[in-house]
Amino acid sequence: MARITINPADLEEDFLRASGPGGQNVNKVETAVQLRFHAYRAELSERVFARLKTLSGRRMTKDGVVIIMAQQHRTRERNREDALARLTELVEEAAKPPPPMRRKTKPTKGSQTRRMDSKTKHGATKKLRSGPVSD
Repeated sequence: MARITINPADLEEDFLRASGPGGQNVNKVETAVQLRFHAYRAELSERVFARLKTLSGRRMTKDGVVIIMAQQHRTRERNREDALARLTELVEEAAKPPPPMRRKTKPTKGSQTRRMDSKTKHGATKKLRSGPVSD
């Protein structure tokens, strides 16, 4: 597998106020991180970029920028690490080779026979359920 590196020039960080509990601290300190990864500028193969686009879903803009929000921790550093780890995980998942193609198989002769026998048996059961024949 080819090694993929994320160039720091392709990353952009914005800090904003996090939502949720945190008391007065949440109102005055910008701890949430919005990490932007310019995937279209990064040197990714077409296959990896297409898979990244599929995996990131709504997190990727029309311009090819992946946006990851991190606001779970109380400090900027922890949120920055969290966002970077999530981005790395996403890119690594996109870079994995595709699974092998499914090989078509046919049912065995024994399984076909068992299936037909069970169908015959079920039909006979249903025929026995019918009422008496009137003349």
